[in-house]
Amino acid sequence: MRYVLVALLIVLFGYSLALVLQNGTELTVDLLFTQVPAMRLGLLLLLTLALGIVVGLLLGVQVFRVFQNSWEIKRLRKDIDYLRKEQIKSAQQAAAEAAASTRHEKTVLDIQPEDRPSNPL
Repeated sequence: MRYVLVALLIVLFGYSLALVLQNGTELTVDLLFTQVPAMRLGLLLLLTLALGIVVGLLLGVQVFRVFQNSWEIKRLRKDIDYLRKEQIKSAQQAAAEAAASTRHEKTVLDIQPEDRPSNPL
């Protein structure tokens, strides 16, 4: 991956150098707050390209972050629903066990030794 990135940077540098050398015409550039009397067309193209790349990357990162947050919220909501269902199941099991234990204690406690007949036959 590192070699691909280095090769891409070399190609990009070569392209920008050729762009500046091929477009040597000087022209005046009117920026919003100032005016540049003489600038090479190739340099102007490079500056605009770089500015466009930077703005595009920043906007792309922000948009991706919004999507990433949305995906994370959806995943967490699914986890919450799953955990809520698991909690309800465990509470129902605990209630059933408590009810069964209470019934068992009632039946054991209801039979007293003096209630038994003395002669089983």
